[in-house]
Amino acid sequence: MSLEKILSISGKPGLYKLTTQTRSGFLAESLLDGKKISVGGRHNVSLLSEIAIYTLTEELPLREVFLKISEKENGKEAINHKVSKDELEEYFFSVLPDYDEDRVYASDIKKVVQWYNLLVKNGVTDFSEKEEVAEETKKEKADPKKGGAAKTVAPKSTSPKASSSKKGAAAKSTAARKK
Repeated sequence: MSLEKILSISGKPGLYKLTTQTRSGFLAESLLDGKKISVGGRHNVSLLSEIAIYTLTEELPLREVFLKISEKENGKEAINHKVSKDELEEYFFSVLPDYDEDRVYASDIKKVVQWYNLLVKNGVTDFSEKEEVAEETKKEKADPKKGGAAKTVAPKSTSPKASSSKKGAAAKSTAARKK
């Protein structure tokens, strides 16, 4: 299971695995208790693969933050997310020393640690980017544009267009009619 199929739904605890799509939304299975729920369009849903953490230089994808936590913890669970704010910040600083302390709040750190522990508990430990996606981006960078000869475009005519009034039809009179 990859991070492309893992969701965070606002207002709902934990993470969800995308199972199937329906007409009005999709079905998701909770990683906490295994219950399946229907998620409509009114819910704010985020894919974990599209979330990033602010650093002092750039935005670091959540996938890479999870990789760093996994390296530090040797693939095992991290600290409990219920510890104090100071302990969470100290732990996150040891994992990601250049995170932006002004834009990354303690609640964000708590969420990241909780999500990491939940993913490890459910057996999701491969946080590397999909190989197909990585290969496609390398190919796109290697051949910027394919295509032999450039297409020639016919020059546009600068002559004025013909009148747009109807031809052959009688013009309607706007004068008042007698009954």
